[in-house]
Formats: sequence, C-alpha cells, structure tokens
Amino acid sequence: MLAFRIAFRYIFSKKSTNAINIIARVSMLGMGVGAFALIVVLSVFNGFEGLVLSLYNSFYPDLEIRAAAGKTFIEDPKITQQIMSAEEVLAVARSLEENAYFQYDEQTQLGTIKGVDEAYQQVTSVKDFVRMGTFSIYDSPHNHAVVGANIGFSMNIDVERSTEPLQITVPRKGVKNAMRPEDVFTTRMAIPDGLFSIQQEFDSKYVFVNLKFAQELLGDEQSISSYELKLKPGANIDRAKKQLQEQLGAGYKVLTRYEQKAEMYQVILIERWVTTAILAFIILIIAFNIIGSLSMLVIEKKRDISILKAMGGSEKLVQRVYLLNGLMASFIGAAVGMALGYAICLLQIKFHFLLLNSGGGGSFVINHYPVELRPMDAVITILIIGMISLIAAYFPAKKAGESLMEFK
Repeated sequence: MLAFRIAFRYIFSKKSTNAINIIARVSMLGMGVGAFALIVVLSVFNGFEGLVLSLYNSFYPDLEIRAAAGKTFIEDPKITQQIMSAEEVLAVARSLEENAYFQYDEQTQLGTIKGVDEAYQQVTSVKDFVRMGTFSIYDSPHNHAVVGANIGFSMNIDVERSTEPLQITVPRKGVKNAMRPEDVFTTRMAIPDGLFSIQQEFDSKYVFVNLKFAQELLGDEQSISSYELKLKPGANIDRAKKQLQEQLGAGYKVLTRYEQKAEMYQVILIERWVTTAILAFIILIIAFNIIGSLSMLVIEKKRDISILKAMGGSEKLVQRVYLLNGLMASFIGAAVGMALGYAICLLQIKFHFLLLNSGGGGSFVINHYPVELRPMDAVITILIIGMISLIAAYFPAKKAGESLMEFK
C-alpha cells in the first residue's frame, strides 16, 4: 500500500527537471496512442472479418456431404432419406458442379456450372444477392440460368432486355478419346434470368442452373456432387457432423462450413495475429520512453531513496515503487486511449462517418468502414500493454533498488 501511494504521488508530482515531465507525459501519451490504435484497428479488422464471413456463409451451407473419393457420386434415395430424417437437419439440397465453357453472343468465359434443386433456397441465401433479374431457375419448363456478376459483365449479359441464350459447354462424361469435338463436349442453351453478386470469388466463377438440367447436360441423371445441409436454429454443428459421419460411413465426407473453405479461415486468423503482433511491436518501441522517464526519475529521487533507507525501507520496497510507477503511467495512458478508441468505434457504428470512398458508393458491398467491438480485444490490449510495461519498468526499478545499497 505504501509503495502504491508513493508511486501515485510520483506520477502527478511536478519534477524538478522539465525534461523528466516531458518524457513522462510522452510515455503516457505513447501508451494511449498504442491502446487507441489496437482497439480501433482490431475493431475495424473484426468488422471486415465479419463482413467477409457473412458473404462466404451466404454461399456455403452449414454442412456439406461429399463423396470420400471422386467428384460425383450416384444419389442413393435411402441415404437422402437418412440425411433428411436426422434430428438437427432442417433442409437438404442436392447440387452438381462441373467446369464449363460459356458463350453469350460473341463473348466467351470459363467458369463452373452449379445445378441445384428447389431446396437450395432454404439451405443458403444466394437468392438474396441477386442484383439484377430473379433467381427463377425452377419456375419455367425452359432452361434458365443465374449468372455471377463478373461473368455477366465480362460477357455483356443483359438479363432484363436481351433474349439471347447463354451457351453452356461441358466435357462429356466418360469420353477420353474422340475424333470429333462434338463427341467430347456437350452443349446446351439456357436463358440468363439473373445476375448475383456476393464476392469476387463466386461472382467470377459460378452459373446456377436447375439440377435436372445440369444432370442432363453432363449425361448422368443420377449423379450429384454433394448434399448441402441447413441445420435447425441452435443446433450443435460439431455434434451433427459427428452423428452424420457415423451414420454414412467412410464412403462420405461430412464437412462443416469452416472445413469447406479452411484455407480462407486460416488466412483470416493469421492476418489478425500478424496485425496484433505489428501493433504490439510498435507499443514495445513506445515503451522505451518509460525506461527513459523512470531512469531519470531514479536519478532525481535519490534523496527520497535515502530517506526511505533511513526509515527502514527495503530494496524490494523501492523496486515496487518504481515498478508501480511505470505500470500506473502506462495503464492511465492506455485507459484514456482505449476509451477514445471505443468512442470512435461507437460513433462509426452509429453514424458511418468514415467512408470507404469519398462518394459513399462505388463497387463495395458497403460504403463505410465496418466496425465490430469484441470484449476479447480489450483483454488482448490490456495484456499486451501490461507485459510490455512490466518489462520496460523492471530495469529502472531494479536500478533504483540497487541504488539503495549505496546508502548502506
């Protein structure tokens, strides 16, 4: 308690040398700026991470069941019924994917055709991202397609005015050697009814069609690439995966949403920790001000140290005084910086005053910097500043304790 009171008085007392006052204030300001930067940068990173994940989550289902080997498998009605009757499963869609060559008028493009059944709209929210036209691949006896925005724009597809069909060409299944191109490839026509825009990876790759049309195009009306599952609200994904995997056996792979795009989630996690490490390194550099201010304070307060010695003060007491002084200065600056950081983030969440571009529009999914506040960011900030401040304050405090020995 005595060490705390002395350390607190040292922080706010006026030093005899003005340089010490300046360095002490700079060290507090530096920690405040570091804490402010950590909170703001991590909150913005959280916002972008949440935005990216929400876009990917709109495309990828809660669970996906694929064949353990090969791109496609023959649909088994018993397996389909078994999956649909699982306790935590809300909806099941069947899908079929294959690389394809698209031609519209004189424009061509490579991509992937994805055939889906009517249940697909219950499993994902892709239909909510149709920017032009409609997601109407089931509503007509004719073949219709919903095209990724980047494919549509590069091929000048006008879904609202043009009646030009989209030509889809895929490799014919089971054919390896043939003399004529028409024996190797199958071509069918579909009317482009909509353009969807989720994320560049999807917009530049996929064209959605009816599952039956995709199966006819590939020449196999019983094959599918996967089952895509929507779980009931509150369902335990890991438990549902484990149960389905045990029921289906080794012939199938049950993948969670994170496992379907594991590399993307790993990149996001790595980026987050690298960003935190860079900011922590900056705070470490700022912490040299604490070493400087405390070292000069030890020199100035030698008389106080001698008084403590005369009153029976120990070496550990003196060390605690200067250690607490450094920590308190750091945390006071950090507290102010964190408060300002949270204030800026809350204002951004409410008013969106920081825009991604000056016009407030453009090609971005949103026009402002997304921000998401997480309690763990405050914990990480406090731990980083606490550890760095403890290291920075230790050496001057140790020096102060050793200086007490000079009076013996």
